[in-house]
Amino acid sequence: MNIKDIISEIDGVELELNKDLTKFSTMRLKCTGDLITVRSVEGLKACLKSLTNSSVKYRVLGMGANQLLEEVSAIPYIKLALPFDKSYLSEVKEIYSLPASVSLSVLSSHAVKNGLTGWEAFTGIPATLGGAVFMNAGTNLGEIGPLVKKVFVIDKDGEEKEITTDESSFSYRKQNFLSEGDFIYQVEMKHNGEDPAISKQIKDYLELRNRTQPLKEWTCGCIFKNSKNKRTCLAGKFIDIMGLKGLTHNGMRISPKHANFMENTDSASHKDVVALINIIKDELLLQYGVDFETEVKL
Repeated sequence: MNIKDIISEIDGVELELNKDLTKFSTMRLKCTGDLITVRSVEGLKACLKSLTNSSVKYRVLGMGANQLLEEVSAIPYIKLALPFDKSYLSEVKEIYSLPASVSLSVLSSHAVKNGLTGWEAFTGIPATLGGAVFMNAGTNLGEIGPLVKKVFVIDKDGEEKEITTDESSFSYRKQNFLSEGDFIYQVEMKHNGEDPAISKQIKDYLELRNRTQPLKEWTCGCIFKNSKNKRTCLAGKFIDIMGLKGLTHNGMRISPKHANFMENTDSASHKDVVALINIIKDELLLQYGVDFETEVKL
């Protein structure tokens, strides 16, 4: 049975076969694959259950900001597109219940308008809320994990799970509670109060990021995680010291602006990114004995 037969009768689910997925990656990597767009929670339940019962694996696709899409994907991608009425953000709430598909930029705008403390942590991150929770996204201003109260998940068998988070739920750039095949569809999150000064802090940090990071280029954010040892061991700094800024491989370039970013300057693919990552890792190990873990999902 092919994938079309498996999910064609499910309401709220749309299948596009052999779709050009290049625009679904912030790095604009060449990619073709099957895309399943899910527009309802019930549709997501039925979709995951049907795929699992037919032994079909799947990948979650958010904004494609922290994952490298393969040039030809044999595994279908599932993209969540739940409806969200922005009027929900017309006033400040103590606890927000939000679809995982809402973008962080929408939430950042709300934080700027109302001075929500804590929400400065995800300033400028190009991600959906679900993707940000999955990787405990953050900046120098903090991480999203401490803001999360509950995570609502549908597992690979189509069953709902409600996870109440605590201090052990997150660590540096990862969450510790999802099982293979789990799909975040809703998140409850808090803020730490209101402070008008936060609005300026967010705007200032956005300006800083624009000055120091290649935000207008085709990138996937930081390539390597920093050291777990108080994060004082900065990957970008080591790469910069080695003089590798600007190094290019088949259209993929180490950013001249920030060495922990890679820019797609032409029409690079997954294999080109991986090749350049391996070159950097080999040089880091050879010259400094440092083995950085990738932050981007390969």
